[in-house]
Amino acid sequence: MASPILPNTSNFLGVALVVNRLRDGPLFVFHYPPRILQPCAPSSRDDAPRDELDDDDELLNQMDHPPFEAPTGSLPKSVDLQNWNHDDHLETDSGSQIVPWEHVAGYPTKDLESLLTPNRAFHKKLFQVSLEQLCFASYPVYVPENGIWRKLKKQPKYQPPKSPENAESSSKYGEYSIFTSDAPQIETKDMAEDATTGNPPDETDEKKSGMTMFNLVFILNPKKHEAKELAENLYIHIIKKINKAYKYSQQKSDFVWKESKRILALKDKGRESRTKMSTLWKEILDVSSLAASMQDVYEAVSHNKIAALQLETAAGTVTHSVQIPVPFYLTDLPSEDDPGSKGLWITTANSFVEEDSLNDPGFLDKNFALLLMSDEKKIIAELQADPDETTAAMVEFVRLSKPTMSFHQVSQGTALSPAQVRKYAQHFIFWRRAIAIPPLHARDIYILSPNSDMSRLPRASQAWARAFPLAPPLPEFLAAMSAAPRTYKLFAPSKNHRPTYLAMLAWLMRGGWVTQLCTFAYVVVWPEILYEVDYELEAEELMRESRNDEARASFATDTAESSSHASSSPTPSSEDPPSPSPFSPETSHLDDRASGEGTSPTSAAAVPLSMTSSTATIKSLKHAPPTQTAGEQAAEQARLDRLATRAHREAAEKAAAHARRLLPQRTDHPSINNAPHLAHLSPYVIVDAGRVGERDSRYLSAIGKRLPERVTHHPSTTGGGKGKEGVGVGVGVGGPHLNPRAAWPVFWKYFNGRCALERVALHEDMKRRDAWNLLNSMSEYLLCVRHW
Repeated sequence: MASPILPNTSNFLGVALVVNRLRDGPLFVFHYPPRILQPCAPSSRDDAPRDELDDDDELLNQMDHPPFEAPTGSLPKSVDLQNWNHDDHLETDSGSQIVPWEHVAGYPTKDLESLLTPNRAFHKKLFQVSLEQLCFASYPVYVPENGIWRKLKKQPKYQPPKSPENAESSSKYGEYSIFTSDAPQIETKDMAEDATTGNPPDETDEKKSGMTMFNLVFILNPKKHEAKELAENLYIHIIKKINKAYKYSQQKSDFVWKESKRILALKDKGRESRTKMSTLWKEILDVSSLAASMQDVYEAVSHNKIAALQLETAAGTVTHSVQIPVPFYLTDLPSEDDPGSKGLWITTANSFVEEDSLNDPGFLDKNFALLLMSDEKKIIAELQADPDETTAAMVEFVRLSKPTMSFHQVSQGTALSPAQVRKYAQHFIFWRRAIAIPPLHARDIYILSPNSDMSRLPRASQAWARAFPLAPPLPEFLAAMSAAPRTYKLFAPSKNHRPTYLAMLAWLMRGGWVTQLCTFAYVVVWPEILYEVDYELEAEELMRESRNDEARASFATDTAESSSHASSSPTPSSEDPPSPSPFSPETSHLDDRASGEGTSPTSAAAVPLSMTSSTATIKSLKHAPPTQTAGEQAAEQARLDRLATRAHREAAEKAAAHARRLLPQRTDHPSINNAPHLAHLSPYVIVDAGRVGERDSRYLSAIGKRLPERVTHHPSTTGGGKGKEGVGVGVGVGGPHLNPRAAWPVFWKYFNGRCALERVALHEDMKRRDAWNLLNSMSEYLLCVRHW
């Protein structure tokens, strides 16, 4: 799975706010970070020696890297522009002033503010413009046509509340996770609601706003192959949502324009007093929540974190959080040029889920558990700090959720419904407070993750020692898990230590240090079964050919008898009425009567079947070719006789060859049957036993007939060891015995190399011991592999 193109400090340079006024036109209000330099494009000419460049190359270099342009074109008095720190003000010989914040990314803000003010056609749409290596992406928001930001909406008609089962939301990266693909965002405030509440003032009392547009612009420096995806990711998840939050605040209390006026006034004051840019920017960030929100957006998004906005409006504080969803797992080892993926949990548990199973809530509930990424008490404190109607239920969900319990088990016997459990789990996963993992179990096998980030081992060892002071040191414990794979319960000194060791396992899974080693299986068909099925198919084919030959011989005999009967019949006398000619009008009239056209049902039923067939023969004679000569008829009959003789000879040879073959013999262990007549056959592997053709289904049926009808409970199994006494509930289980033959048609859908055998018991709602006993009884016909 390829990692998404995410913003970082190299391809995401900064954010800027541009507004438009009727009187003043476009205004470049603010940008962050304070110093945004123009990126230099690599050029092959830059690496060439100076003496190898001609005059044309010198001219092209000057065009590619234009010098900083002062307002009057003259040099400053005492400071060289090449050594300018972009913090102090400069003054030219003519007395003009160079203000550091009036140049962003190497371009004057006067030019950028006009470029970044599109017309109304781009209202609430993606506006993207490229300028050399830079790319500007934004979501312009215009004032309504009446010129008033605050507007009244008609009260919607009553709509019944949606049930949690029908609540859906979408995310761009649904290929990343089966949970983050439709993670609902549970927010305390809805940005889509009307900005006015209570008794809004009349529209006649409102004044038309002087600001007609605001535009939060993201300044990017992407690589050519990353430009489109990076801009789309930012637009869908960040740009669009932040501008909607700004629009909500602007409609509610004219927030954006009031903050813009405050920032512009501070900038004008700083220009007059020649305040350093670093000092002025610090002052602006302290007094303006709009500028502070832009800082939060850049700092969080460029480091792949959640940006939490807090806008201090006149009507109250507006909070909103945005992020770009990222995968919390990988299916394969990342490439060396992708250091951001180092340390992620590596597994195929999510990617191997079938499309049909993704739409089955019960499948997800039984196969996944919730692993909190931080301390339970910390998450509960965060929930209680911002209480709403769902806080109590979510706190209860956090307390009940354990990494050893599936969602289905959490919803059993609690006040939470399965839909609520699923909804809250998706919420915590979307906001990076938890991840979905297969339920941890002491009888499963866990190994050191090949994607673990060993550079974090010293710091992680200290946290491990604080969390589990009596446990072995983290390096020693990881070294033990990287040895020969074994069930995790064997690491615990005793059964009483298992809860503590499961908590240690959850800690390791949370940091991406370990991953589960799963078992996947394919069905293998041994030569004995291949020979048996091939023998049966050949016998059935010979039987069909024999029946066809008998049918053809019977038809030929009947035809010869009817011909001899016709030749031996007496010639009609002259006194008998002449029979109508096949081409006479009477025959045509007879055809019409036989076909039932214009006749009653009684008359139609009176016509015998032989007459109907004779009528069809007469019709065919109308278009038949001229009668063949006796010689041609003899030649055609000879050709047909030769073909029949050849077919009969081939059938006889095939039947004789089949009779010479040895009869199939079933043995107790087909995998070790080394009979000479099987030497030319090789074992055959069925890649997906759940989707097979006719021959493969014969193989599966033949295997099922060889399985025992019942097996007893074993004291220990390779898959799980001892379990609780009792009989599991599931297919193929009855009384004190298990029935592998009855369970085989149900189990073979899991033998496709994508479904881990460790989760068969969860799928079929069986005890682990019973499931592994059934699988062990089928092990001779399974080809097993192990990986994450």
